Amino acid sequence: MTETLNIERTADLVAWLRGRGRLAANGPVECAVLAGGVSNRTVRVTQADRSLVVKQALARLRVKDDWFADPRRVHREALGLRRLAELTPPGSVPRFVDEDHEHHLLVMEAVPEPHENWKVRLLREGPDPDHVRQFGRLLGTLHARSRAEAGELREVFGDRSFFESLRLEPYYRRAAERQPRARGFIDELIAETRGIQETLVHGDYSPKNVLVHDGRLVLLDHEVIHFGDPTFDLGFSLTHFFGKALHRPAQRERFLEAVGVYWEEYSAAAGSPAKADGLEARAVRHTLACLLARVDGRSPLEYLDETERAVQRQVVLDLIPCPPPDIPGLARAVGERLAG
Repeated sequence: MTETLNIERTADLVAWLRGRGRLAANGPVECAVLAGGVSNRTVRVTQADRSLVVKQALARLRVKDDWFADPRRVHREALGLRRLAELTPPGSVPRFVDEDHEHHLLVMEAVPEPHENWKVRLLREGPDPDHVRQFGRLLGTLHARSRAEAGELREVFGDRSFFESLRLEPYYRRAAERQPRARGFIDELIAETRGIQETLVHGDYSPKNVLVHDGRLVLLDHEVIHFGDPTFDLGFSLTHFFGKALHRPAQRERFLEAVGVYWEEYSAAAGSPAKADGLEARAVRHTLACLLARVDGRSPLEYLDETERAVQRQVVLDLIPCPPPDIPGLARAVGERLAG
């Protein structure tokens, strides 16, 4: 498709929204380009007392490496947004408003002000135990409820092509190419992950995709959602606690304690499947793979400097020959290596 609409051009976006009946024909409109994402243009639009967020998927992502992805993924996000509203506690995701298949746009209600990105708050203040518990409970609830509706959701979300192009290839495959010592470990994990279909998997479960509003966490960015292996979500999210434990040594113990709090709350919400044979061990392996991917994949953690990336890489390479058996053991092993 030849692009005919760029939502960062205010006049074009306002005309499109009015044409769809999403804005009043008259009255002032304020548009603000939102930063933070690499895969979309995102604009907040406010008229009177209503605010919308409009997302437009990019074909070429805004990272140093060449990284291309099908912009039709925004419609998977639109589908995910509608279903997540049914599978998670009220207010956990923004309300879906509209989508445009021609220009690959998604419109949703904006999270009310004031709010703050949770990643920003974590880096500034460290983890609040209540927020960590909410983070674990939300994911556990999603996995538990989607497991109960597995038959329907497997059919609706069975296509994992966006997960392949946005996660397995740029994160795991690229890290394995750059670190041959990890190649066998990652290849085995990829094969295992492809063979598991247990729950709905968010695929981008990260503090950067969470806003804190009135003490509640609101989850964003669902374009990688699919039916698959829940332990990918666990590994992807736990990576951020470990990365920040490395980056913020003064808050290190709090971040490592948050790992245990998160896992306990997730397990309580997910129910007995969280203790199923192999699930926790898989979560450990995905955490190690994601930790390596966030220094050697296509999207490294931007707050880590080269010295910190070298430390995180070495921790993973030390642990993958014999991974810890459980999440608390992983937290201890990582903590010992960061301290030493």
